Amino acid sequence: MLRDITIGQYIPGESALHKLDPRTKLIAVVLYMVGLFMANNWQGYLFVTLVTLGILFLSQIPLLIILRGIKPLMIIITLTVGLHIFLTKGGVLLWEWGIFHIYENGLRQGIFMALRLVYLVVITSLLTLTTTPIVLTDGLERILRALFVPIAHELAMIMTIAIRFIPTLIEETDKIMKAQMARGADFDTGGLLQRAKSLIPLLVPLFLNSFRRADDLALAMEARCYRGGEKRTRMRQLAMGGRDILAFVTIGLFMLISILMRS
Repeated sequence: MLRDITIGQYIPGESALHKLDPRTKLIAVVLYMVGLFMANNWQGYLFVTLVTLGILFLSQIPLLIILRGIKPLMIIITLTVGLHIFLTKGGVLLWEWGIFHIYENGLRQGIFMALRLVYLVVITSLLTLTTTPIVLTDGLERILRALFVPIAHELAMIMTIAIRFIPTLIEETDKIMKAQMARGADFDTGGLLQRAKSLIPLLVPLFLNSFRRADDLALAMEARCYRGGEKRTRMRQLAMGGRDILAFVTIGLFMLISILMRS
């Protein structure tokens, strides 16, 4: 399941999404989230679904990779749907058994929340799958500077390094788990308390390796005379083109239509 997490990974490509300016993609993700949270009926979510499928088609990312990224969230999605189904009242009573009741409003809200979580993961994954960490850092820094954030470069660097090291930490966790299992550790059997205790041999070396990796990264940056954004030059200059304007118009229309379709 750890290898199924796609956030932080990058897949090279020549799709329309790969060629967009990183600032366009970052702003478009925010506008997409606004449009997604505006949807509150079946028509709105059908429209969001069609737009999301169109974005997936433009990205040219294999569907199996996208579905693999949703797999780790199945427990959270199932729990969310269950809580809304059994705790939300209102509408027509659809099913009843003892103290358990399922109402129309609860079923609808459960499905809507599940779709919302899935679409958020899909769009966030597409952002990192189609954008390299370096380009993402430059785009985020430009946006923060436009908002007059005083430590824009440092914030962009911290956020991008955090995203970049997600796949590294996942790979490190997988290696440690296999090493511990070879020594007789059992992570799959026993009750909840027993499983929590079995994670201690996993967490301790993981934290130590993470701190060691962070220290090595800091030493490498200092050895290369890294001084933040001060007088820093870039090999690739960001520039928006016609496809970026088209993307802004499209995502703006998406958000506007989602707001108008809200009941």
